[in-house]
Amino acid sequence: MKYFLYCRKSSESEDRQVLSIESQCSELQRAFGNDPGIEVVDIYREAASAKAPGRTLFNVMLKRIAQGEANGIVAWHPDRLARNSIDGGQIIYLLDQGMLKDLKFATQSFENNPQGKFMLSITFGYSKYYVDSLSENVKRGNRAKIERGWRPNQAPLGYRNDKETKTIVKDPAHFPLIRNMFELMLTGSYSPKQIALIARDEWGFRTPQRKRSGGVPLAMSSTYKILTNPFYAGLIVWNGQTYPGKHEPVVSIVEFERVQKVMGRPGRPRPQQQMFAFTGMIRCGVCGLMVTAEHKVNRFGSRYIYYHCTKRRLGPHCPQPSIEIKELELQIAQFLEGLTIPDRVHRAVIAQFNDLRGHWDTIEDARKRSVEKALRGIATELSELTSLRLRNLLTDNEFLSKRQELQQEELRLTQQLNRTRTEACRFEPIEDVILFNNQAASWFAHGDAQTKKLIVETVGSNLTLKDKILSIEAKKPFQRWPTTTSNSRLLRVRDSNPNTILQRDVSYH
Repeated sequence: MKYFLYCRKSSESEDRQVLSIESQCSELQRAFGNDPGIEVVDIYREAASAKAPGRTLFNVMLKRIAQGEANGIVAWHPDRLARNSIDGGQIIYLLDQGMLKDLKFATQSFENNPQGKFMLSITFGYSKYYVDSLSENVKRGNRAKIERGWRPNQAPLGYRNDKETKTIVKDPAHFPLIRNMFELMLTGSYSPKQIALIARDEWGFRTPQRKRSGGVPLAMSSTYKILTNPFYAGLIVWNGQTYPGKHEPVVSIVEFERVQKVMGRPGRPRPQQQMFAFTGMIRCGVCGLMVTAEHKVNRFGSRYIYYHCTKRRLGPHCPQPSIEIKELELQIAQFLEGLTIPDRVHRAVIAQFNDLRGHWDTIEDARKRSVEKALRGIATELSELTSLRLRNLLTDNEFLSKRQELQQEELRLTQQLNRTRTEACRFEPIEDVILFNNQAASWFAHGDAQTKKLIVETVGSNLTLKDKILSIEAKKPFQRWPTTTSNSRLLRVRDSNPNTILQRDVSYH
């Protein structure tokens, strides 16, 4: 049988005691490498957390299994495959469908039968419980640390974490430079950009070297964060609340407030906040910075809204031109029109969806009736067992042993029946998705700024603007449709598992 070998480790605290990826691969090859019944088709090594769905290599592996490239998975432990309900559900669903026939683990055994899948679901559930409880413990520890006056996690620039005392102390190399930055700002003669250039060019300011980052010049955005961070005034802001810190402050609270006033330019009228629909969503296709918007008034008094690169990176400015809001919205409208699903495809998808829903409802009803019948049989056996004991046809040990066996089976069937009753619908509301597809362009054309922003966030991702051309990728389950409908498309109907696809070819003309 063909297998995929999957090794995973997260850099987060949940995996501190887990073998490294290479160690997992070595142990698995040592345990199963000499088994003639195991043919390893491919090896996946993934460094990602499994607390939430969305692992790239894991999804690729399951897709290849669904395509029949392999029938089994070899992993160190079940929690290497899933620590969330969606990924665990995908594994069990593939087992139910026969696409996945076997799982092999170095730490425990698995049999592809109802009992084996039941124990596997319990293991997945325990893995999720472990991650959830770990998160609660971390939050509780953070609250306790804050109440003692210490900031959790990584210390801000100018400080460092003392591993021995579990506190935050001054960084002798950067603390004085941070103090000098605040002193320059307090003079009122320097802007944050000027201070950033002085720190970079005159002081040789470089961020501390860490494992994966650091050792680079101070960025413009970092300068603003430093000058507006209350931590440097001895305060800790956490979850919207402010606590007194025990670390040594860079400036006093009075000095910090003066810096905020200098940056706010008191006495000068501040522009009224404007609502721009697409700020914070689009990146420049050349330099990668965010695209911002602003109002412009021409010499005739006409007002326009233009979107352009923020151009806030130190050094040469980005050469990209600005684009007027009407032209930008026209390109977005054209993208939304491309999402509209042809009527014949709409009807074909809904028909398939109804067929599959009826099929699964029939299966679930049959399972429910089978479990209920088995429960009635156990109730009868328990009644007969009591009657046999009263007639002294069974000893105490025989009665207790048999009753315990029947009660355990009754509990197992009751839990199975409860899961059947509470199981959610297997299929997503496809009709709602199609309706949104076909109405999005109209809603966008007649909506306000907030509505337009919501629509683009719902259907689009990775928005980039280059040479006045906006590029948008369609989010799943949305997709661009061809301008003509004379060819065949592969329609996809999804069940409650978002990564499982039931497919069939439908021709529409």
